[in-house]
Amino acid sequence: MDKMPWHAAFQKVESHVVKIITPQGAGTGFLTASTSQKEMVGIATAAHVVDFAHYWKQPLRIEHFKSGETVFLNHQDRYIAIDYNRDIASIVIPGDKLPLPDGLLPLIPQDKRVKVGVELGWMGFPAIAPNNLCFFTGVTSCWVEKEGFYFVDGVAINGVSGGPTLYIENDIDLHIIGIVSAYIPNRATGAVLPGLCVVRDVMPLYRTINDFKSFEEAKKKEITPEEPPPPPPTPASIEKTRS
Repeated sequence: MDKMPWHAAFQKVESHVVKIITPQGAGTGFLTASTSQKEMVGIATAAHVVDFAHYWKQPLRIEHFKSGETVFLNHQDRYIAIDYNRDIASIVIPGDKLPLPDGLLPLIPQDKRVKVGVELGWMGFPAIAPNNLCFFTGVTSCWVEKEGFYFVDGVAINGVSGGPTLYIENDIDLHIIGIVSAYIPNRATGAVLPGLCVVRDVMPLYRTINDFKSFEEAKKKEITPEEPPPPPPTPASIEKTRS
């Protein structure tokens, strides 16, 4: 059987992708989980796309690319779980807010990692073409076990953060293996030279929605920790090297 071409993979994934707009900027997200009756769904993205808006309880605007439909979400309309260390966030919303597909894209199994030298693809809304869902490719340069991410020889542009990263196993099986997190240029010589894309592992997403039986229950779990939170994010703290 012939290998699945990237254009076919793009078509399989595009209905799952959304654009996430905050008062500070925009990023990308994708459907990653759903309750059995679709009372609520989970949308994955990069933590730095939503952390400022979440901390300050600001609204989010989520646009479903395939249908063109949009939902406006105030703080009380969603539940956001953030893993700051892994730069991954999940936005949980009622399932009837957007015409997202019923099926879910498979995540790579929890005990597997992609080998070095394997070609990957990723999708998102780059700032230079903000109204277009764009596709990118590159190969894995290495897996950084301690930090839980891949370095990928490819490009990530502002606005693509949070986009799904795709892997075609055995030429036919499409899996989501990560989330676009950042682009780190080479500054070793003082000049800004091409660098590497950072793709965060999807493992935190396995925990996203398993315990949620309803949207109301999810909101009840959004409590303020006893320990002081990390310093509030500011627009200036979003590094220019991030996508």
